[in-house]
Amino acid sequence: MAQINVKSKEIQLKIVYYGPGRGGKTSSLEYIQQTLAERAGREMVKLKGNENRTLFFDFYPLKVGTVKGYSVRVQLYTVPGQNRLQPLRRLVLKGVDSIVFVADAMDMQRKHNIASFQNLLENLAHHRQKLSGLPFIVQLNKVDLAEEDIPVISLPTLKTDLAACLNDDHFIENVPFYETSATSGKNVLRTLEAIIKMTVKQLDFNAIARKG
Repeated sequence: MAQINVKSKEIQLKIVYYGPGRGGKTSSLEYIQQTLAERAGREMVKLKGNENRTLFFDFYPLKVGTVKGYSVRVQLYTVPGQNRLQPLRRLVLKGVDSIVFVADAMDMQRKHNIASFQNLLENLAHHRQKLSGLPFIVQLNKVDLAEEDIPVISLPTLKTDLAACLNDDHFIENVPFYETSATSGKNVLRTLEAIIKMTVKQLDFNAIARKG
């Protein structure tokens, strides 16, 4: 849920990048940080485990402008992919305002995408939230590997897989999908811009005004 400071006229949004391990969540945030470092005004905080793998990323604050007199800041988070860190994935989702699911385009990772998406649904349910109630975008990352003759899955295949997890084709049909490469930056910023717009659009400014 968005954090609103009526006195300072500031809204803080929490966007979580979710997906299988090594799918491109961290690389996406690193590209965003490197590209928008001047706007962010602060380095991305990185917490590593003993194996030097991602545990948790906190990228803040990213100023995205002013909406109806309120300055808007965004916090971007990733979740760890390792199964043993399931409690941390659940914790990171607490209070989430919107989600970017980063799927791995490598064909061999198809089952991991499905497992991670199912895990996302389960963890949201723990917080009594449904994906349908949140702004949601999907990145199909590493699509550039097709140029190296590495088998990759198509967008229709990914949509079919995710729809099967939800048992809801209609919902998936209305979700924005972006083919990305976190290495080159292809569509990474477009995804970020889209999820921020969707998140801000869902804010209830009438309720915010009453709060003030």
